[in-house]
Formats: sequence, C-alpha cells, structure tokens
Amino acid sequence: MDVAELARSLIERAGRAERVMIAVAGPPGSGKSTLAAELHKAFLVQGHTAVVVPMDGYHFDDIVLNARGHRARKGAYYTFDATGFAHLLRRIKSREADIAIPVFDRTMELSRAAADVIDGMTRFIIVEGLYLLLKREPWNTLKPLFDVSIYLDVPKPELERRLTQRILSHGHDEAYARNWIASNDMLNADEVIANSAPADITLRP
Repeated sequence: MDVAELARSLIERAGRAERVMIAVAGPPGSGKSTLAAELHKAFLVQGHTAVVVPMDGYHFDDIVLNARGHRARKGAYYTFDATGFAHLLRRIKSREADIAIPVFDRTMELSRAAADVIDGMTRFIIVEGLYLLLKREPWNTLKPLFDVSIYLDVPKPELERRLTQRILSHGHDEAYARNWIASNDMLNADEVIANSAPADITLRP
C-alpha cells in the first residue's frame, strides 16, 4: 500500500469525524517520521487539514537525565514525560483551540517549547513515536486516545542498517554507531517489539 492509498483509506475510515487521531508507532529506524511526514503531505494533497505531533518533544532534558543517571539510555521509555504527553493528546482530542506543542531539535539534542501550534479545526492529527502502543504504565493510557493505530514492522537487521546510516550521517564513526546501537537503540527496539499492543494496521517493508 502506497502512502496516497493509505491516506485515502484513513479518510474513508474517518467518515464524518471532525477530528481523527492517528498513531504511527514502531521501533527506532522503522521509518515513523518519514511515514508521518508523507501522510501529512498526502492528506493536504487530498484537501484535508493535518498536522504531525512527534512524541520526541517530550524527551526529558539532558540536565534531568544526567541527574537521574539516565543520559546513556536517552530514548528509553522512562526518559520521556509520558504523563505530560498523554495530557497533551487529551487536549488535542478535545479540539481545544491553539494548543502549543514542543518539538525535539536533533541538531541541539533538546526540545523546543511551543515550537508548533495546533488549532481546533485541524482534522487529522498524526502522532508519531516509539511508545505510542506500549503496554507499560502510563504509556498504556495512550492507545484509547487514537482512532486508528499504525505499526511499522521492520526486521532487526534492516533497523540496524538504517540506524547505522543515521548515526554516520550525524558525523559519528562506525565504532560509535555500533556501540550506541547495541547499548541503546536496539534495547529500545526490543522493548517496542516485545511490549507494544496490537495495531489496527501493520505495515512491513
């Protein structure tokens, strides 16, 4: 299924709903951000309003992670403000007007507060992130907020290849990439793969 076809099917599924919450979940390197961006574009092309809400905006700052001894595991499920993120999604679902959202800036490795705004008229809300379907508390409060959930199921060798290319593109060497992937990214991938609730739609490469 290509993205335009997926968008059409989601529009049909939405019926006359004025607000539709869509989860795009999957392990690191599965293509969540790419799919979310492509879906956003496809909705706009087909005449609908849409916005992407990234879970990464709710990363704890490095100051907090250092204080808690979690800096080396940045990206693990316990390095996010899951409760705050759930509160944001409830506000969005209720169609509250002009909701400011934080966006994670990878060039600075920190979240920029109020970096985007969602108005009450935007129809399709595309939420993307690792732990949207996680069964651990308090992450397990998120799934009921979504009208439809999508999970990207990518084999581990392909995840490792993509993650390596991503890290190398940021200027790190292969030794750093191997260490970070083994000690962090793949641990997070294992968590997502083992402990995510079933999605409405599963996409495979």
